[in-house]
Amino acid sequence: MALRVPKAELDGELSENMIKQLGAVPEPVEVTWHNPKVATSSLEIGGKVSEWDVADESLKSFAHMAVAAQVGCSWCLDMGYFQAQNQNLDMTKASQVPRWRESDVFTPLERDVLEYAEAMTNTPPNVTDELSAGLLDRLGPAALVELTAFIAFVNMATRNNTALGIESQGYSAACEIPLAACPEKSGVVSTA
Repeated sequence: MALRVPKAELDGELSENMIKQLGAVPEPVEVTWHNPKVATSSLEIGGKVSEWDVADESLKSFAHMAVAAQVGCSWCLDMGYFQAQNQNLDMTKASQVPRWRESDVFTPLERDVLEYAEAMTNTPPNVTDELSAGLLDRLGPAALVELTAFIAFVNMATRNNTALGIESQGYSAACEIPLAACPEKSGVVSTA
């Protein structure tokens, strides 16, 4: 799939900062820069979301990758895997998120978080009272609120990227363990 909106020219300083931080300018920024207010707001919201610190980072990272696999955002899977490595998360688990139901590497809590992320991503969402109550008991109200808002935010990002035709940019190529192949229903092309 090709980009549905061409890349815009970013100012030199912003581009240089992103290259220093990530090695390349993320295509979602280049594409959305046609409307700098949208691009800037998205970056600001993403920055605020990354400051949330009540819910466990690995749970949020796995939830993000579960949403990306379900929506079909190969760019988000690619970036999520790259970030998981940089955050020193369990890379074996990260590589198995797209096929978490078949994998035996996840704890019961992680499996429930992955199920919750998928349930929130379904249209219409189908989060059950039992799943929510179980997470509330184990995470507490503040962490469940954060996890829920985080999953809602990544749904916005993954759906935006997918609709604009943004695909994997190769960030995960720097990681030693390739992403696991996604189940066929997700529509994500494996980077493995």
